[in-house]
Amino acid sequence: MDFSQYFCNFAHETEPLINLITMTVTDRFLEFVKFDTQSDEETNLTPSTPGQMTFARHLKTLVEDMGLEEITLDDNGYLMATLPANTDRKLPTVGFIAHMDTAPDMSGRHVNARIVGNYDGTTITLNDKLNIFLSPDEFPELLNYIGQDLIVTDGTTLLGADDKAGIAEILTAVARLQASPEVKHGKIRIAFNPDEEIGKGAHKFDVERFGCDFAYTMDGGAVGELEYENFNAASAKVTIKGRNVHPGTAKHKMVNSIRVANQFIQMLPRWETPEHTEGYEGFYHLIGIEGSVEQTVLTYIIRDHDRARFESRKREIEHLCRKTNMEHPGSCSVEINDQYYNMREKIEPVMHIIEIAEKAMREAGVTPKVQPIRGGTDGAQLSFKGLPCPNIFAGGENMHGRYEFVSIQSLEKATDVIFNIAKIIAE
Repeated sequence: MDFSQYFCNFAHETEPLINLITMTVTDRFLEFVKFDTQSDEETNLTPSTPGQMTFARHLKTLVEDMGLEEITLDDNGYLMATLPANTDRKLPTVGFIAHMDTAPDMSGRHVNARIVGNYDGTTITLNDKLNIFLSPDEFPELLNYIGQDLIVTDGTTLLGADDKAGIAEILTAVARLQASPEVKHGKIRIAFNPDEEIGKGAHKFDVERFGCDFAYTMDGGAVGELEYENFNAASAKVTIKGRNVHPGTAKHKMVNSIRVANQFIQMLPRWETPEHTEGYEGFYHLIGIEGSVEQTVLTYIIRDHDRARFESRKREIEHLCRKTNMEHPGSCSVEINDQYYNMREKIEPVMHIIEIAEKAMREAGVTPKVQPIRGGTDGAQLSFKGLPCPNIFAGGENMHGRYEFVSIQSLEKATDVIFNIAKIIAE
């Protein structure tokens, strides 16, 4: 087969042509990306978009057909199911979690995925008509995949490997365990949740119902990623009130909130922004400006791995607001809300779950790459809700945009890791 000409055109209503137990991870992934599950932080609903519930119902049917047990789908779109233990030994219950939504950054509607077989290291044409190309000159990580089979977009949507790759990997690993009764394992719980991409994936996750000793989110990037440190995160809304007066008679009367807001922006350290930081370095990120002379609103996110520096950054925002009010009394107010914290403090007391994941990777021929997440994960919030939950690679690259891709070999390796974790816990 010429993989470069293979397009996925699954219809949601079409009955699966392949036995659910023997479907490959690629089969599942190519089916799942056809569902439009883009989340939306403006709706204030859970799930935030109806497409996520449509996908959840489809997945519920799949796990029912696979013969899983204790299947629940609540009104908020949280789907849980159980693969029962096949041994009488008392073993920990482990969970595997992935999210159903795709990022609001770009459309996930009508995804046309294509497989580029045996990638040769050259530029990939995503869309000839629109002149959209995936080039190793701009994305040098492509060169890590020479000789592998890449799933790419047609350049008009994101792909959805974040995190439909994780869902496909979990279901495929569970199916392999079902087909391998000689491989002993304890009780395994799986969960697929909505709205991770808008920071609400764990908000209504029922940890008690899930009933696990620990779990793993399958939501990382390239092969080998293993993460149990993430940013401490907060949002800050800075409101600047102005006073509008006819510009012809405005001297000593007008307060232009846009200009005051610009002064506020300039007072923050110019190098402590996402585009100037890496590794464990934190930042202030201005993500929105909306304003007129009368009022301007600045929206920031604040990030830092170190809790003390994180708290200092929040205090700095409040300090600059007070400083602004000294020059323009009563003009500035700020609202800061914590979003999530660094899960490291919850994982360090149970580091054996990291050791299990590392061993599972090595047995799959993968070198573990333990690194901090420069972002967040549902696992961080779940860890603080009492479920230790580090993050494992799902394989995708360039997520949230038209240049997203995933290697079939990466999907397979992640599936192997899940399978191995279940086996190692029993050993």
